[in-house]
Amino acid sequence: MSLAHDARVAVRPAAQAERPARAWPEIDNPAAWIVGAILLIMPLIANGFFLIEIFATTLILGIMALSLMFLAGYGGMVSLMQLTIAGFSAYMVAVFGVSGNANISLGWPWWLAVPMALALATAFGTLGGALAVRTEGIYTIMITLAIGAAFYYFTNQNWAIFNGHTGINTVATPHFWGVNWRADIPFYYVVLAVAALCYFAVEYISRAPFGLALQGVRDNPRRMAALGFNVNAHRIAAYAFASFVAALAGVLQVWNYRQISPGSVSVGACIDVLIIAVVGGITRPIGPFIGALIFVLLRTFALDFLVRLGLDGNRFRLLIGLGFLAIVFWSSDGVVGLWQRWRQSQRPRADRPGGGHGHG
Repeated sequence: MSLAHDARVAVRPAAQAERPARAWPEIDNPAAWIVGAILLIMPLIANGFFLIEIFATTLILGIMALSLMFLAGYGGMVSLMQLTIAGFSAYMVAVFGVSGNANISLGWPWWLAVPMALALATAFGTLGGALAVRTEGIYTIMITLAIGAAFYYFTNQNWAIFNGHTGINTVATPHFWGVNWRADIPFYYVVLAVAALCYFAVEYISRAPFGLALQGVRDNPRRMAALGFNVNAHRIAAYAFASFVAALAGVLQVWNYRQISPGSVSVGACIDVLIIAVVGGITRPIGPFIGALIFVLLRTFALDFLVRLGLDGNRFRLLIGLGFLAIVFWSSDGVVGLWQRWRQSQRPRADRPGGGHGHG
């Protein structure tokens, strides 16, 4: 039976009953237009440091967290191997492409190395997903974390392919049409375009028959199986899509830093992606980008702030942890949930759900 068989009939009424339908795309939201305009003119108002180290890095981490949000928010599957998939993609770009390690890299042009890296990383993530869907809850988290930890130790100890703990350095970046696409402004727009495509792809799929069926599988897998849906097939397909999104982030990441090493795929970094997704909001595609911006700002400026206070700058992760605990304590849906609650509190009482109708 097809993955999306009767998805519109079986799932859409339930989804609409839970929350009001939203138009796609949300072109009637002035805030979205303002944010989009600011992002487009960012090179005119930001220097190279803010453009790349803050905004481009935020978008790249946001894409990684978006892949996790898709699995957790729409599929109910919390995967801690999304950064591992991105790292695998980055390694494949370095191995198949051109780098300073000529004895390892095969020297393919970028337009061959990148599709190969995306295909292999997607297959890697899909295979990991096929193993993870056989488990539920905490066991899914554990098996995906185990995959991430295994990949980290493998890259750290393998010298023939991954160059051990040194990693692969001086990875070549694209040059065509007379443009160096790793220059600050061109690279920022490349990252922005990929982030926008991934964001709208997730928004579209969440409303497509497959996305609606996936949400039905998340809410009641037994009922969906009884209706004739292949539950595991939907979950594996979700992992395949999320793996492709994470792989795109990996390509951008290796072009950004021009190197990849085991430290980039460490267990701590895998957990950072989860923190980003949860802090921003794991039920809306915009959440991971909000969480990524908060994370990057804290990681970049918290160290200097602590030093000025006379504290150890290495404790900047303490601020990240405290912020994570505070946001989760006040809102199970991160910053997006806090924002929605604040907006509802500002609405007139009669306009709130159930407001203005007393019972006597």
